[in-house]
Amino acid sequence: MTIETILVLNAGSSSIKFQLFSGETSLLSGQIDGLGAGAWVKGEAAGGNVLMDRALSAPESESHSSALQVILALLKEYDPELEVDAIGHRVVHGAKKFSKPVLVSEQVERELEAISSLAPLHNPHNLAGIKGAKTAFAGKPNVACFDTAFHRTQEFKNEAYALPLSYYEQGVLRYGFHGQSFQYIAQELHSVAPEVAHGRVIVAHLGNGASLCAIKGGKSVTTTMGFTPADGLAMGTRCGLIDPGVVLYLQDVEGMTTQEVSNLLLKESGMKGLSGLSQDMRDLENSEDPRAQRALEYYDNRVKRELGALVAVMGGIDALVFTGGIGENSTRTRAGVCEGLEFLGIEIDCDANNKRAKEAITISSGQSKVQVMAIPTNEEVMIARQTRSVCSQ
Repeated sequence: MTIETILVLNAGSSSIKFQLFSGETSLLSGQIDGLGAGAWVKGEAAGGNVLMDRALSAPESESHSSALQVILALLKEYDPELEVDAIGHRVVHGAKKFSKPVLVSEQVERELEAISSLAPLHNPHNLAGIKGAKTAFAGKPNVACFDTAFHRTQEFKNEAYALPLSYYEQGVLRYGFHGQSFQYIAQELHSVAPEVAHGRVIVAHLGNGASLCAIKGGKSVTTTMGFTPADGLAMGTRCGLIDPGVVLYLQDVEGMTTQEVSNLLLKESGMKGLSGLSQDMRDLENSEDPRAQRALEYYDNRVKRELGALVAVMGGIDALVFTGGIGENSTRTRAGVCEGLEFLGIEIDCDANNKRAKEAITISSGQSKVQVMAIPTNEEVMIARQTRSVCSQ
């Protein structure tokens, strides 16, 4: 089956992000926000020409299925003769079952429903996007691409928790996330830095959600996120790694409910909670408030601690790659993370680091034993590649 035009969908609880590809060329992209009440759609062609920017009617904003009819109309407005060959879907959690992208069938849908409890904030909405696409693009293949799949190469010693083994066997383990981003960077290294592509690489995906991944020979060895995306680094609003005793204290002593604890750890913590100012790193970097500076120092330190652990697991490091919104754009964060890591062979060139990574850039100095880079990620391209591969089999 010849697959050329692919629509990539990322469905959330009240939103759908979309991007249309011909090969690996982006033709148009956009987003629908506010499904259920006051929804709005904006879509524009690759050149910046806005094709649609309006409120959705009540019937249009009723569900993911109705919203996808709006996206279909947008595609037709872009090109009346356009035919979408396949639809690729971001699915956050694949559990132990899905270690690679799969063509969606009724059986796969049932299996996705069965594991929705592992990612209740994401998977049910990802599945709603799949069901909606089946209606809007009848007869076209749908492919589920999992954030967790890239990490299924982890060994037991890196993915198990020290709980009774029965919990591991029933699926309580370190899954890891941001797999689309990590896999894209691993592939991109073959063209931008082939000398380290097969070596020991740590990728720092730093954004509102953040994690590190140790990659050796192009495969995930271990990563900082665990059973859920709440583990590991401090993030925009998530606390990251925390002593489970704190959770017990909050419940037993503070009298907080499970929902209240969840809201605290996932929505009120991280950089937002530490600074008391903002979850946006740009706000903190531009602030003269000492709380902002203290939070930024904490952020850098947490990345360093996790980076050191990943270096130890791999037995060394050949390259460090920054990506994600913060990793690509924050020269301060890159410098702060690398400061003091000369003992690992990491040394950056301040002038080279002093720019945003609109394309792959090398920021390590000539004396650095480790190649340090900033590479823009592209999860949508990765999903399009996986979709094309699955449909071509």
